[in-house]
Amino acid sequence: MAYSGRGLARYCITLGFVSGLLLWGTALAFAENRYPDREITVVIPFGLGGATDVLFRDIFDTAQIYLDQPVLVVNMPGREAMRGAQYVKNASPDGYTLLGSHQTIDLSYLAGLASFSHADFAPVSLLVRTINIPATYAGHAAQQASDIDALVQTSSAPLKFGVIANSTDHLFWLQFFEQSGISLSDVQLVHFPDTASEVEALVAREIDFAMLNLPSAGTLFVSGALVPLAVAGSERLSGLPDVLTLREQGIDLVHTSDRGVFAPAGTPPGELAVLNDALAYALASEPLRHRITHEYGSLIDYRSLSTYRDYLDEQFNELVSLTERVHFGR
Repeated sequence: MAYSGRGLARYCITLGFVSGLLLWGTALAFAENRYPDREITVVIPFGLGGATDVLFRDIFDTAQIYLDQPVLVVNMPGREAMRGAQYVKNASPDGYTLLGSHQTIDLSYLAGLASFSHADFAPVSLLVRTINIPATYAGHAAQQASDIDALVQTSSAPLKFGVIANSTDHLFWLQFFEQSGISLSDVQLVHFPDTASEVEALVAREIDFAMLNLPSAGTLFVSGALVPLAVAGSERLSGLPDVLTLREQGIDLVHTSDRGVFAPAGTPPGELAVLNDALAYALASEPLRHRITHEYGSLIDYRSLSTYRDYLDEQFNELVSLTERVHFGR
C-alpha cells in the first residue's frame, strides 16, 4: 500500500501514539504489579520470647531492607501453634501474609490435631536448624542429661518434664526416653502453651526439666538460673563449649527445630521468588550469621522453594516412622 507524504506522517503519528500507549500500559502494569508495595505480615504461631519469635524477628529485620517495605512480625499462639498456621493457610495468596514455623505443622497433623500439613502451604525458604538443649534449674541433682535415667528410677515421685504438646520438645522427650530406656509411665509430662511459660515454671522449680535452646534461655544459662544438661547437636555449641553433646554422654540423639517460612498455597511464583531472595539477602549478613551461629545456637541451612519442599517431604516421611515408634500424639 502506498502513502502520500501527509498520509505517511499521519500513519507514523498514529503508530507512535499507539506504541506510546502500549509502553505506558506496560509501565503502569509493572508499577501496579510491583511486589511488595506495602507492609508484609509474618505470623509466629507461638508466644513472645521463644526461639521462633526471636529468630524470625531478627531475620526479617534484615530481610525488610531488601524488600524495601516494612515487615510486621505478629505473635498468634493458640491451639498448640495451629491457630496462627490456620490463619495463614486461609489468608489471601498474595505474598503479604506469611508463616514462620517448624516441624510442629506436621507433628500436629500426625497427632490428629490438625487437618492440614506442610503440603497445604507454599514453602518459601528453610532458614535455620536450632540445636535443642535439655535443661534444669540451678541446684537440681541432675548435672548432665545422662543423670536423668538414674534419678527417674530412684525418685519417690515422678519427675516432671515440661512440654508444649505435639511440638518439637514433646517429640524430643519421647525420643530421649526411648534412647535412655525410660518408661513413659515413670515420668510426668506437664503441658505448657509456649516456651516462655515453660521457662518460668522451670526457674520457679515447678518442673524438673524442659527442652530449651539458646534464643529462649541463653541469658539464664549465663546467669546460672538454669543449667544446660547437654546439647542435642552432632557437635558442641560455640556458645556452650563446655556442655557435652548427648552423644558424648552415651545418648544417641541429635535433635533440631528446623525453622522456615511458608506462604498460603497458590501464592504466585514471582512473589515467592522475591521473598526467597530477601531471605537469602538476610542470611548473607555477617553480623546476623554470627548471632544465629554463636548467640542463638543454630545452624544456617538455607534451602529455597522446591528444594525446601523436597526437604519437607523427606522429613515428613521420617516423622511418620518416628512418631509411630515413640507413640507420639493420641
